[in-house]
Amino acid sequence: MVGYFLKRLAMLIPVLLGISVIVFFIMALIPGDPAQAILGSYATAENLANLRADLGLDKPVFQRYFIWLGNLLQGDFGSSYTLNRPVIDEVLDRLGPTLLLAGTALVLCSIFGLLIGVITAVKQYGWQDRFFTLIALLGISTPSFWLGLVLILAFAVKLNWFPVSGMFAVYGGGDLPDLLYHLALPALTLAAVATGVIARLTRSGMLEILRQDFVLTARAKGLSERKVIWHHAFKNALVNIVPVIGIQAGFVIGGAVYIETVFQWPGIGRMLVTAITTRDILLVQGGVLVVATCYVVFNLVADMVQHLLDPRISI
Repeated sequence: MVGYFLKRLAMLIPVLLGISVIVFFIMALIPGDPAQAILGSYATAENLANLRADLGLDKPVFQRYFIWLGNLLQGDFGSSYTLNRPVIDEVLDRLGPTLLLAGTALVLCSIFGLLIGVITAVKQYGWQDRFFTLIALLGISTPSFWLGLVLILAFAVKLNWFPVSGMFAVYGGGDLPDLLYHLALPALTLAAVATGVIARLTRSGMLEILRQDFVLTARAKGLSERKVIWHHAFKNALVNIVPVIGIQAGFVIGGAVYIETVFQWPGIGRMLVTAITTRDILLVQGGVLVVATCYVVFNLVADMVQHLLDPRISI
């Protein structure tokens, strides 16, 4: 177990290094001048040149990358041009709300996806199968940002059941009920697509397991249908479903960019949209790198859980 974990951990190093290369050079290729964005359209050529030199933008792109990587290895993510504060401080302040939103969505999509998948497999070709399959397909096919706008219009504007945006009430609130009240719509929106994916793959995995000989043997021994489904079939199907949940964890973190913008949630996604608009390169690079690291860590945890469920699985 320890050896497997160390091997998986060692594989993260080239992955994170590759992510840093991709993030840096994509930002370097985006049109626009950060110095111009900071100083405005009326800045003089001399002021622009001085600012580019201060920011290191006058150096070749490869040299800038290695300088940034060297600082990164020392824990220095640089400073935000627009916020005038360390990037790591801003990212960590925003990371909590993003993980809360993504974690809640992941729990919801895992619970509902697994339940729907099991029900549709057990009731194959029944009305439950057709109904929940339709719901899952709608969840997969519906753009999350559009679904968010529809839910805001229906449940916030028309029915006034939930708030339109934000993490807490502007006046008053600030406690746990207020947080859950604001979290409901964005978490449901973010969980919709992942729920459909998990449900469909759970259904196919359960159908395959239910046709296996050991399941037929368990039924022949007179075991209850509930024990056959949950103790024998579901337990074996879960081995192949756990990595899917790990992938969906990365999806909900990435999808938080859209949802945080729609619901004005104060997380990394909303921060990245603002930073890209203002050409705050270091803030974008730091934010994307942290999000990508979270995605990689979630997948590592999923692999470890899969290995615990079935020790025969190796790299």
